[in-house]
Amino acid sequence: MLLTNNLGYPRVGAFRELKKANEAYWAKKISAEELLQAGLKIREGNWKTQKDAGIDLIPSNDFSFYDQVLDLSLTVGAIPARYNSLLNKIDRQYNLDLYFAMARGFQEGGVDVTAMEMTKWFDTNYHYIVPEFVKNQEFKLTSEKFLSEYNEAKQQGIETKPVIIGPITYLLLGKEKEAGFNRIDLIDILLPVYEEILAKLADAGAQYVQIDEPFLALDINDATRALYASVFEKLAAAAKGIKLIVATYFEALRDNEDTALALPVHALHLDLVRGEDQLDSILAKVPANLTLSLGVVEGRNIWKNDYEKSLTKINQAVEKLGKDRVWVAPSSSLLHVPFDLDNENNEESLPAEVKNWLAFAKQKLAEVKDLAVLAEGEVDAATQKRFEANKAANESRRTSPLIHKPEVKTRVSNITDEDATRTSKFNDRKKAQKAKFNLPDYATTTIGSFPQTKDVRKWRADLKKGAISQEQYDKEIAEETERTIRLQEQLDIDVLVHGEFERNDMVEYFGEQLAGYAFTQNGWVQSYGSRCVKPPIIYGDVYRPEDMTVRWSAYAQSLTNRPVKGMLTGPVTILQWSFVRNDQPRSTTTYQIALAILDEVQALEKAGIKIIQIDEPAIREGLPLRKADQQAYLDWAVRSFRVSSSNVDDDTQIHTHMCYSEFNDIIQDIAAMDADVITIETSRSQMELLDAFADFKYPNDIGPGVYDIHSPRVPSTEEMVDLLRKAKAVVPSEQLWVNPDCGLKTRAWPETKAALESMVEAAKILRAE
Repeated sequence: MLLTNNLGYPRVGAFRELKKANEAYWAKKISAEELLQAGLKIREGNWKTQKDAGIDLIPSNDFSFYDQVLDLSLTVGAIPARYNSLLNKIDRQYNLDLYFAMARGFQEGGVDVTAMEMTKWFDTNYHYIVPEFVKNQEFKLTSEKFLSEYNEAKQQGIETKPVIIGPITYLLLGKEKEAGFNRIDLIDILLPVYEEILAKLADAGAQYVQIDEPFLALDINDATRALYASVFEKLAAAAKGIKLIVATYFEALRDNEDTALALPVHALHLDLVRGEDQLDSILAKVPANLTLSLGVVEGRNIWKNDYEKSLTKINQAVEKLGKDRVWVAPSSSLLHVPFDLDNENNEESLPAEVKNWLAFAKQKLAEVKDLAVLAEGEVDAATQKRFEANKAANESRRTSPLIHKPEVKTRVSNITDEDATRTSKFNDRKKAQKAKFNLPDYATTTIGSFPQTKDVRKWRADLKKGAISQEQYDKEIAEETERTIRLQEQLDIDVLVHGEFERNDMVEYFGEQLAGYAFTQNGWVQSYGSRCVKPPIIYGDVYRPEDMTVRWSAYAQSLTNRPVKGMLTGPVTILQWSFVRNDQPRSTTTYQIALAILDEVQALEKAGIKIIQIDEPAIREGLPLRKADQQAYLDWAVRSFRVSSSNVDDDTQIHTHMCYSEFNDIIQDIAAMDADVITIETSRSQMELLDAFADFKYPNDIGPGVYDIHSPRVPSTEEMVDLLRKAKAVVPSEQLWVNPDCGLKTRAWPETKAALESMVEAAKILRAE
């Protein structure tokens, strides 16, 4: 019998219940017990949904109040020393105050500690909290969340499969915080905690445990491959009869196939979406005692599965291994897709024809079950009907006139190298821009957005509901924009922004104005912590029917003599943070978006906006996980940005922004983007990320973020001055700008004003020095 296996489920709630509960707890509006109850309710609903869908192996410990990697750091006691004053907050389950301090920082009752670093989870838009390790690192079992959640499900009558990030992946995800050791060498100190975890789960009656080791699908060296063998021998010995499942995802195993197949485990999960060509090789050498979990249902995108294509792979595996050794599964955790397509009922934003091509998390569970039943061969009438409907939906998508626009395809095919090259070199442009703007050294700016208060969000909601007119809405936005311009003038910021109060999201806002896009009402996906995004859906050829941002940028510029930046999202980020069509190369879609952004850049320039920021925080995120695949991606990603930004005057200053990424391995490609100014996130790493730019002798201007906007704490002027001095030590001062790490949309006004006052004062101190 083919079992159905799910690796993980979305945890924010179908209507962002967890986000609302978390933020209420942080604001001290609900108690810890109320927050815990909100989490329990989501978990119980998730388990029931999966059971009702016919999933045999249902995950537990995939829920998190903030981040699963942070959960594990707390579980194994990898708590940085700066949080020692909060250790009395520890209990054996969730440790909420300490936990959130590690994620967000803590500034209360005389205690002031910074948050841990945050970066992207492989090549997704999910952010994880980076583990911190020191040379004399100790590990001990500090939280039993994995056990309590397993027992919660059991009390509900549901046997689950606890999910734990594997020890090798966990160490590789972290960072050494002092010199003289390699974090992977901590494995022997860490393993006893994993053995204790497995022992506790065995005692509780767990039948399966899923150990996530996505680094098995990445480039690793021979020493790490050998380590996998020895580590899993110890884990298998500690499992006491538990059937261990190793889950790999986001790529094919490739040169790690032999290592993975030799592990002493019950089952190995394969991503057959990202690694669709690996099955032949795997089946040729799979050992007789190993079960394969086939990830045939896309875990990271929202298109309906092609049942005929998936069944070909499943049947191939069944023919070789038999039904008892084949499981049907999504390719990865369903964390990366929305909850339920049934919650979408606005045909204006999501046409019925497009909706029929989609599947969200709940629908993907049904696809997994359908595929298992179809592969079993004893198909009832209802399943056969769904099979025929699946074929019809996929055929509809292949042939729909909604998708293809010949004029868009022609424009992309006509792009030349000249279209992707600025007229003059940077040094000449810098002279022209200096004459145009006459900005001081250490010029100050922000990254674009200002706080979106409840009032701002209510105006937008009221407009959608028809509760206020467009004229009333525009009046409110205009007044909020003017207040923000006046505040920036009062703070003495050099380059202003309009605040983006008319925008819901930095990608969704543009998608709503581009052809080829559809939108959801409740398609929320977690980005980090309580931050959720609602990625738009690229279903067809993309183009720009009319101006998207000119009105409010030009209005803001009319209010002040200081330069106002036009704010755009770059083509790669719009691609990465959308659900992207999978019926043509991603590069083709990106070039379509780049041309649309170019049209907007030129419209802004014509309207008198001469500083234009084209944000590309996702360019590193899109980098393929395997080195061999990366340069091809970087070539078209960089070229797409240049297409969007090159056809402008020398005295038009192009900015870009990147955050929460490691830059060392792609610094030459970032330089090749040839933005006049790049702003980057550096405060959580204490300017460490700036080293890559310094070592490379990055030629253009740089704005290293001097304070962390993802934390509510307000850093002092002295703290920012110290960071700027660190920056000045490695980057020439004439190249440095001063700015926050990222946009201020999620912050409150009081902390924003206080932090920006300190930021401007820090810049003035550096100028005086």
